[in-house]
Amino acid sequence: MKAAAKKKVAVLGASGYTGRELHRLLSRHPSLELAAFLSSRLGEEPEAPELPCDAPVGRFEWERLDDVEAVFLCTPHLASAQLAKDCLRRGLKVVDLSADFRFKDAELYRAAYEHAHPTPELLSEAVYGLTERAREAVRGARLVANPGCYPTSILLPLLPLFERGLVAGGTLVCDSKSGVSGAGKKPAARTHFGASHENFLAYGVGFHRHGAEIKSQLGVSDLVFVPHLLPLFRGILSTIYLKPAAGASVQDLRAALAEEYAHESFVKVYPRGMPELDRVQRTNECHIALEQNGSTVVVVSAIDNLLKGASGQALQNMNLMLGLPETEGLS
Repeated sequence: MKAAAKKKVAVLGASGYTGRELHRLLSRHPSLELAAFLSSRLGEEPEAPELPCDAPVGRFEWERLDDVEAVFLCTPHLASAQLAKDCLRRGLKVVDLSADFRFKDAELYRAAYEHAHPTPELLSEAVYGLTERAREAVRGARLVANPGCYPTSILLPLLPLFERGLVAGGTLVCDSKSGVSGAGKKPAARTHFGASHENFLAYGVGFHRHGAEIKSQLGVSDLVFVPHLLPLFRGILSTIYLKPAAGASVQDLRAALAEEYAHESFVKVYPRGMPELDRVQRTNECHIALEQNGSTVVVVSAIDNLLKGASGQALQNMNLMLGLPETEGLS
């Protein structure tokens, strides 16, 4: 029996960490073919691969996308918005890994990213692709906004608790630590080896764009979100401090999350113990645990920022958009 033809997809903005992860995932995907692995700048000749084993990045020309069904945009915010619009005009489905479509409100986007949204007419159509929480909407979408890495680690445990009324009002504190790959491939003073090795620091303490994204999705205003830079390459561990609703115990919150994610392939709720980064690195999994600390419930969540926080979740979403099993190429 002849095997079914693979569906062709493309990656734009292929030279960064998320593009590289997608290349690795798609190279072994049973139903998708990476037909175009391209730069994001139209007509510009990309740099040659640093090493012979690196995947070559092709020059972006629109005709290179003539035979593909869908595109991953691994491009910076602002650039992604126009590329997404142009791809949709050509009948392509789009998963955007930038922040350009994570807010439904153009003014919230302007406040977080300090410029007007380039294609506000698409905001209402875009689906916020936290896959386990938006599966049916993603399945029917043309345009999916892949969530931020920090928000993924925080929203997966919190959204079910908020929806079930298990969180009291008051200040919600989210204390998150990430490896340096979260800052992207472009060199920066804070992320090169000499600055990050044997060092640990907080940043974006007064304001961070992912804090605005988290507040938007949870519908809260009293949030303290503080990211930190870990001296390692990949992984996020978020520690969340909340007050349970009156009459709710930590066992109630844990049971709610265990029920919510009982049949999920990529979300694991611990009955005891705490997540550690080495258990989720190079996986598409999110590990969650909860413990009582006085009157506060402490939620700990761990993901790989490049996979569940970026390329892995993007592939989950694309699988659904193209009518494929969600876990293909990821397990």
